[in-house]
Amino acid sequence: MSDATRKAVPGAPSARGVFITLEGGEGAGKSTQAARLAATLRARTGRPVVVTREPGGSPRAEEIRAAVLAGVAKPYGPFAEALLFSAARLDHLETLIRPALARGETVICDRFLDSTRAYQGAADGLDAELLDALERVVVGPTRPDLTLILDLPAETGLARARARGAAAGEGADRFEAESLGFHTRLRAAFLEIANREPARCAVIDAAAGPDDVEAAIRAVIATRLPGLAGTEAVGHGG
Repeated sequence: MSDATRKAVPGAPSARGVFITLEGGEGAGKSTQAARLAATLRARTGRPVVVTREPGGSPRAEEIRAAVLAGVAKPYGPFAEALLFSAARLDHLETLIRPALARGETVICDRFLDSTRAYQGAADGLDAELLDALERVVVGPTRPDLTLILDLPAETGLARARARGAAAGEGADRFEAESLGFHTRLRAAFLEIANREPARCAVIDAAAGPDDVEAAIRAVIATRLPGLAGTEAVGHGG
């Protein structure tokens, strides 16, 4: 966590939490890997680990999630979707993420600010400066210490996502229903984010099996956040 975030919580304990986000396109296995990473970190540190997601993570944000994934905002364009995602993120940060970090807990979030940059920005064409302004207002100093970008070809991810939906008896959601071209732009956007911010981001080959992906994530954690390998979680600047 950044120093600004730490000072923003009066009376908080001296130990600060670690904020890890998982990003990537549809079907990359983020939810699976978030749960596996949480189990590993709980076993290693004996300290609380919060697993959450975006959009969502708080009751009001989950309501927004349901509306957006149902396509309610699509007719109004990417700016309307970005505003809804920002509203959900603001509530999520205030009610769950920041309090958990202030308690010294590790927070693992399935999607965060990079998904807005990639989905509404690069893939949907929303102006980057507008997204930056929203990010400054909503996210402020609460930036991830580490972002794991699960990367795989768009065709592979879409096939996985659609198979998962079919197995659950569900149709494609608002974003899964987009064209292959959209998802190809999305993949490129995530890789570009990783290229611009290598100190924060690590790219993981998500085309491998879940066990191999988990092993790759553990290796990154050991290198980037060595404090999480022991008994004490140590925050890094974000």
